[in-house]
Amino acid sequence: MLHSDSVTPHARSSSQVVVVGAGMAGLVSALLLSHAGAEVTVLEAQESSGGKLRQLRPGSALEWSDPALPGIDSGPTVLTMKWVFEEIFAAVGVHLERELTLQRLDVLAKHAWSADAGEAQLSLFANQEHSVQAVGEFAGAAEAKRFRHFCKTAQGLYSALEGSIIREASPSLKKLTLSLGPRGLALLAGIGPMRSLWDSLGGYFKDQRLRQLFARYATYCGSSPWASPATLMLIAQVEMDGVWSLTGGMRALAQTLERLCRDRGVQFKFQTRCSELEMKGHQVCAVHTDRDERIPVDAVVFNGDIQALHAGLLGETVRERMRPQLEKRAVRSLSALTWSMRCAVTQERFALERHNVFFHNHHHDQYQDEFTDIFTRQRLPLTPTVYVCAQERGLAPSVRVDEQAVKNESLFCLINAPANGDTHTLTPKELEACETATFSLLKRCGLTLQTSPELTLQTTPQQFHQLFAATGGALYGQATHGWMQVFSRSTASTPIQGLFLAGGSVHPGPGLPMTAMSGRLAGEAAMAHLGLIKA
Repeated sequence: MLHSDSVTPHARSSSQVVVVGAGMAGLVSALLLSHAGAEVTVLEAQESSGGKLRQLRPGSALEWSDPALPGIDSGPTVLTMKWVFEEIFAAVGVHLERELTLQRLDVLAKHAWSADAGEAQLSLFANQEHSVQAVGEFAGAAEAKRFRHFCKTAQGLYSALEGSIIREASPSLKKLTLSLGPRGLALLAGIGPMRSLWDSLGGYFKDQRLRQLFARYATYCGSSPWASPATLMLIAQVEMDGVWSLTGGMRALAQTLERLCRDRGVQFKFQTRCSELEMKGHQVCAVHTDRDERIPVDAVVFNGDIQALHAGLLGETVRERMRPQLEKRAVRSLSALTWSMRCAVTQERFALERHNVFFHNHHHDQYQDEFTDIFTRQRLPLTPTVYVCAQERGLAPSVRVDEQAVKNESLFCLINAPANGDTHTLTPKELEACETATFSLLKRCGLTLQTSPELTLQTTPQQFHQLFAATGGALYGQATHGWMQVFSRSTASTPIQGLFLAGGSVHPGPGLPMTAMSGRLAGEAAMAHLGLIKA
């Protein structure tokens, strides 16, 4: 991996690089390449950087008159795997916590089930022993013991797979086998990697509510617990290693990366699309934009969904030469229906934390129906699980919201939805039915939100498709279905010399830290191609 002393910072070379897309991966690639000495231009179709790291501000300017109040985070809301960002910042000679203000959250997430009338709730904590105690109070001493065993397995899995999968530029089954060794292979065999996450969790938990809760990790990758591999239980360790909030919201991370890029000479061209890559033999030689510009290049990093290449976003030549990679048409990951709101909160039996998850009940069949609706029936779920991020909660005591306050605060509400935004427009009747199911569930769990249309912005799969080309609204690339899927993702390198891929649809996959890692891997691959890395 790249270290800060392996490149000459700011020493300009004649290498010209265009990064297509200013999402997390594109920003990281641009930062590392510019620091290594390349002349970097970033093309972004939207009017600002960040990609899915977006903030929305429903209502009038009066609602947002407080300069300390950030917009509502309406994409990723969780920062985990802080080491990924620490290493990226260190590689360009800066310190993450000098550039950003982070706060580690004590409560990872709070959960409720409507069948319990909101009375039985479970919070998980950054402190594992506190979580063990909470699980014991929630489900009994035997289940607390099983939870401790589950945590130990998750920790072992994460340790085994961080180097062989997450950090590895081109993972393979052979490399994984060699890396794990006998002990790691025994651990992997023990969890049954070919089993689904749902099936595997049945061996850890007897209480179906706990099985539901930890099966939810599949949705972090845009997948179904009944189709995703058991290895995803390692996400439990990722969370226990730390969940952070950022002062200024998650957008602050994108804004900081953009500032660091600009400090190193990166040029940003917003509301500018790449219309075609020009080739000279097998090598990319120029980028054409929708503003009739031709930019000569030595390398291009494409930070977008790989299916956009299949749709011809970078021209027919790229489409044809990438066809073997693009023909692996995988299942699209989850999309979402979201509400970004300023609203008053009435907490009858449920006191909000920063991250909250609401389940209909613990019945296996009804929970599975949510994913059958989405992936098989291709419709909004009739009984959705609801995630609520209350971004003014869980903060330092001096800025916490009073628990019973009836005033507007910023909430982001999300349910999973099918990624068919390119083929289906949700009708007002469908949206109304889903909204009723969503907010009535919250009320049954003891949380009433006093919403208003003028202070609510809804985003549908169709709108996500318009924001992120050729995705259908899928927010996580391809679904992580099947244990071999991790080896089938495209890596940073492509059959086209000088073209590199970054983003959640390529290795190592979706999620903010993984996407940042993909930007790092793409940046390193481009540097090697350009001869910018010291031997």
